[in-house]
Amino acid sequence: MMRSVELGGLRVSVQGLGCMGMSEFYGPTDDRESLATLALARESGVTLFDTADKYGMGAGERLLGRFLAGGGGVSVASKFGFVRALGGADTREVRGDPAYVRQACEASLRRLGVDTIDLYYLHRPDPRVPVADTVGAMAGLVAAGKVRHLGLSEVGVADLRAAHAVHPIAALQSEWSLFHREVEESVLPACRELGVAFVAYAPLGRGFLTGSVGALGPDDFRRYVPWFAPGNAEHNLRLLEPVRALARRTGSTPAQVVLAWLHHRTEVWGVPVVPIPGTRRAAHLRENLGAAALRLGPGDLDLLEPIAGQVAGGRYAAAAPDGARGRQPTAAVSSGGRAG
Repeated sequence: MMRSVELGGLRVSVQGLGCMGMSEFYGPTDDRESLATLALARESGVTLFDTADKYGMGAGERLLGRFLAGGGGVSVASKFGFVRALGGADTREVRGDPAYVRQACEASLRRLGVDTIDLYYLHRPDPRVPVADTVGAMAGLVAAGKVRHLGLSEVGVADLRAAHAVHPIAALQSEWSLFHREVEESVLPACRELGVAFVAYAPLGRGFLTGSVGALGPDDFRRYVPWFAPGNAEHNLRLLEPVRALARRTGSTPAQVVLAWLHHRTEVWGVPVVPIPGTRRAAHLRENLGAAALRLGPGDLDLLEPIAGQVAGGRYAAAAPDGARGRQPTAAVSSGGRAG
């Protein structure tokens, strides 16, 4: 059985499952395949399932709700804040006003088919509303029994401190991988100080760190990710040689090596770290889960340290926000269908 870790009082598996790609963003979806993968994850000891109301305009939560109707034993994390037009197009509008907090939570509860959400995140802070006001309304959800624990996603230190002063924050979720280590500058030290756990999304560098690059589908949002752009992609693939070498030496795969690197960050930072690689495929899930048992020595970890500082391109194109759709793409390669 997989090891467990505590997120501010919520005990979950040391590795979770990101469910974003089950509803959109990474090409065509298949509910039957996704439901089978969710079931396999639970059977394999995964207890943290991460989604958001934004994913598929609620389709992601409804899919997870169908799975939950067949049995419990897992913790559900969802997020609110992004507002999307009826046509499905992304906007940069974020709402964190107290009235919307309650409205969004009620809608998520209906889609998930549950009475309580185990971990409820503010997906992004609303620039028009003090984060303390948003979290105050979220605390009201805890008091009402609709939410058990609170989280924040992609916030800076000032917002984390302001939020934590209103109500304990169980976990902060942000992007963290060998390719993107910005959170190490100030966010992780603040998490350690405040006792906030860290949930790492996109721990496989949106699939790039698996080392397999192929043609990109028209519905894959990684068409906007500069890491995958022609020129950048070839350079970045060369950076993965230490990852491949460690995989050969340890009898593992590149995906397992980069996830194991994150598992070791718990010891480095003194903060509980839970990666949530996303996939809708059973084979990829099995591969990812193998990382939890992979131990890397200090020399192995040292080999991986220089990678982030040499990466070409950023995680988003300036003209296309995360999950953007319907705009002219800037990239033309991806990582063979691997997500995370």
